[in-house]
Amino acid sequence: MVRRIAVISVCVLFALSGCNKDKNPDPTPVPPATNFLITGWSVDGVADKDEYKGTGLSPVIRLQFPTAIDRSTVASSIILNTADYSVTYQNGDSVLVIQAASPLSYLTRYSLSVAATLKSKAGGSLFGAVDIKLLTQFDPSDKFPLLTDDQLLDKVQQQTFKYFWDFGHPVSGMARERNSSAETVTTGGTGFGIMATVVAVHRGFITRTEGRDRVLKIVNFLLNNCTRYHGAFAHWIYGTSGVTQPFSTNDNGADLVETSFLLEGLITARQYFNSADATETELRTKINTIWDGVEWNWFRQSGQNVLYWHWSPDKGWAMNHQIKGWNEALIVYVLASSSRTDSIPKIVYDNGWASNGSMVNNNSYYGFQLPLGSAYGGPLFFEHYSFLGINPNGLSDAYANYQVQARNHTLINYEYCKAQTNRWYGYSSQSWGLTASDGPAPSYYQAHSPTNDRGVITPTAALSSFPYTPAESMQALKFFYYKLGNKLWGNYGFYDSYKMDDPWFASSTLAIDQGPIIVMMENYRSGLLWSLFTSAPEIKNGMKRLGFTAPYL
Repeated sequence: MVRRIAVISVCVLFALSGCNKDKNPDPTPVPPATNFLITGWSVDGVADKDEYKGTGLSPVIRLQFPTAIDRSTVASSIILNTADYSVTYQNGDSVLVIQAASPLSYLTRYSLSVAATLKSKAGGSLFGAVDIKLLTQFDPSDKFPLLTDDQLLDKVQQQTFKYFWDFGHPVSGMARERNSSAETVTTGGTGFGIMATVVAVHRGFITRTEGRDRVLKIVNFLLNNCTRYHGAFAHWIYGTSGVTQPFSTNDNGADLVETSFLLEGLITARQYFNSADATETELRTKINTIWDGVEWNWFRQSGQNVLYWHWSPDKGWAMNHQIKGWNEALIVYVLASSSRTDSIPKIVYDNGWASNGSMVNNNSYYGFQLPLGSAYGGPLFFEHYSFLGINPNGLSDAYANYQVQARNHTLINYEYCKAQTNRWYGYSSQSWGLTASDGPAPSYYQAHSPTNDRGVITPTAALSSFPYTPAESMQALKFFYYKLGNKLWGNYGFYDSYKMDDPWFASSTLAIDQGPIIVMMENYRSGLLWSLFTSAPEIKNGMKRLGFTAPYL
């Protein structure tokens, strides 16, 4: 009996352990884990953008999945670059809320990467990695103590003037091309610097004697050391020797436009230093020698009814660049008509500069009619360089009202920048102004404009427009100084340009960008340079000869 019970017990054990498996069906196979996609995401409540610009320093990033996430895979699969983060799990672990462990840095790019190694609790894998880009906001705090508007204008003019005074070439006195230049001095930028010197004397930054002597030093160098090509100077010159420095392969001689910017400054200085003092008399005489020596009709290239930009002894007219409007070169034709020794006839202005009227535009952009030029007006320096000396207020001829031209072109540029806030982070009613300036690689120096917009704002664009848009320019000035001053303000005033969308800030300052800031601020404040330049009798006569009318003519 005992033996039988034992046998039965063994059979029961085998039955329980599946020894009689031929009589039982196979178990149901376990299905493989299902892979999954991210359902969506948001940053501070804004959903499903690939890139978020201007976020706060503690953004809340919400990731949503169709299934519960395996928490053990999160740390290795979700990376907030250069920052630690905390994660909160919601909705049964199908929603992850990510926040940086400490505030992010201002104006810095970050990315939140979600890799395919992320697992669900069921063992599935994320199908398709996700990369969410973040650009944090700029620091909105004021970087410097508040000043009155007049104090701020004084400060900017005085600090910017240091570019021409402290950084002027020690031998020639001329303006270096940029703050990284040692020997390269620029003819046009020197003209702007001479006008800035007049402002500096007027504002008491330097004495009249100091200003007079610096301009005389420049004039003596131009007369005694520099090559003149039918009276015109080269674009670039070596500051110690006066030898021409080629601007490009075929541009190694006369630059008529740069020479005109120089003369704009020299004639202004001649009108300012007008006393009977022997040194001021000497200065005026030498300025007239330079002024009267330009052979304007030579630059018509065999009598054509247009002026040409370049000529050199060995390259001739190889550049073959006609000076036609609308651009920065109106001053060339005004001076050529005003010459006391070699004046051009009016037909050269009409057929050449005005192209028989084809420079007229008259289309409207953002509700502002643009009398002249290409669509949207081009870079803003078109309304600055010639109008450092020529007063556009009340000025008209057969082609345009120049007060309307200057103001409307500037307002179009301003409204365009306001309209691009979704395209470029950093554009606004306070951060605006497109003109020629430095930019980040690979574009570097560009003539920025609404039709060549690379996200680069240039302070000289808005600041040199003070006479045209005083309220808008003052907004920009306060933004540049107070909000961006820790990145944009330096020894010689504002650095050349910035791009918050990258972000990138120039470390450069350029003579042709610094000079107009000082001069046009002064024209806004007192009209000083306008009054001086247009007080010259030959300028009045030359402008009348071209058909201009204005209260001051």
